[in-house]
Order: sequence, then structure tokens, then C-alpha cells
Amino acid sequence: MTHRQDLLQAFDSLLAPERFKDYGPNGLQVEGRETVRSIVSGVTASRALIEAAVERGADAIFVHHGLFWRGQDGRVTGWMKQRLALLLAHDINLYAYHLPLDAHPELGNNAQLGQRLGLQASSRFGEQDLGFIGGRADGQVFADTDALAAHVRQALGRPVTAVAGAPGPIRRVAWCTGGAQSYFEAAIAAGAQAFLTGEISEPQAHYARECGVSFLACGHHATERYGAPAVAAHVARELGIAHEFVDVDNPA
Repeated sequence: MTHRQDLLQAFDSLLAPERFKDYGPNGLQVEGRETVRSIVSGVTASRALIEAAVERGADAIFVHHGLFWRGQDGRVTGWMKQRLALLLAHDINLYAYHLPLDAHPELGNNAQLGQRLGLQASSRFGEQDLGFIGGRADGQVFADTDALAAHVRQALGRPVTAVAGAPGPIRRVAWCTGGAQSYFEAAIAAGAQAFLTGEISEPQAHYARECGVSFLACGHHATERYGAPAVAAHVARELGIAHEFVDVDNPA
């Protein structure tokens, strides 16, 4: 077991939240009991995840998406009240790390997605160096956009929205998990032949066709379900506490 502040220090030391400009607080978002024996990790601090933690008797929850979103109304009503009520009633600590969890070079969302897809990063790009760029770890190339999309679809187990750029083999792939469609232009400037992220907005399809760089939207949740369990498991081993990942399905 460990103290909640020791757990916070372990997460902070690993993820260095002070390095990032983020829209919400990173770290301990809800204070629970002092002693932590077990932790549940997940992508988002949804009511379903909190209920799963309650069922498992967890002392803490570690997530990528905490209770706060960009432009959120600060009043404690509706879904916010329900989530807080559960956490406070069961004295559960909530730890959340947004951009710091995306960026960690080995355990973060981008690094873990790259491992899942067999991609090896050679450099970083984009705002706060969150984007990864490189090629296949085995040295091979993807025959074309369709082959890359099929590979991602099989690895993630979900549909992929693909907009093809120039025809032909793809050697240089850029990726940034979640809602990083705004990184597409930076990926193009960095020399990518394809860019993977979670979501697509209206402009990206046109950029892909006009710039010859393929764009693949692979699911916000689907691309970000690997970092939280990797970090939580690592810290849990270090501190000698139990850990379990709970993947609450999300089609987004």
C-alpha cells in the first residue's frame, strides 16, 4: 500500500505535468482516502468507470480524461454531480493526466499506440512536441493507404475513416492520438505521407487530397486506451499496489 501523496508524486515524476500547457488540471483532481492499496485505470472518468472502481473496492482511479473539459461549465450539476457524488461517497482518489500522458516517450498514448501498430518514431512534431513520426519497426512499407487502413483496423479492432492522399507506398507515418486533427498540417510540413489520429473534421479531407498526404481517423477512445494502463501498471509495480484496467467501450 502507499499514501495518496506518494502516488501523486510517482505520477508527477514520471509524467512531468509542469512541462505542459493544458486546459485542465493534471494530477490529483479529487481527494479520497489517504491509503491506496489498489488502483483502477481507464480512459475517461465516466460514471461507468467510477462504478466499476467502486465494485472492485479500488482506492484510486487513474485516467487520461478527468472531470474537466475545454470550455466546460463549472457548475456541479447533472453528470458532474453524479460523478463527484460517487467518488466522494466511496472516498476514491481521482488522478488525471491529459497532455502529459499523451507525450511520455515510452508509456504515453502516442508511444503505446505506435507499439500497437508496429510503428517506431524517429522524431516528434507539432505543438508541445506531442506528435510522433517515423516508419514501420520492421523496416517494411505499407503498399498504399488501403493497406495502412486495414493494418490499423485489425490492430485496433474498429472501423477506420481513411482519406487517401497520393497513390503508392507509405514509408513515413505521423500519428497523434485523440482529437489531434489540427496537427495534420504540422504532420504534412514534417514530411509525413500519412497521418493517424482519433478524429476527422471537415477541412482534413480536403488537405489530404490537395497535399497528397493520407489522413486516417481511427477513433478518439480507440487510439487512447493504451497509455493509462501502461502508466498505472508501471507505477503500481513500483509502489507495490494492485492495478486493473477497465475499458469502458466508446464508439467515438
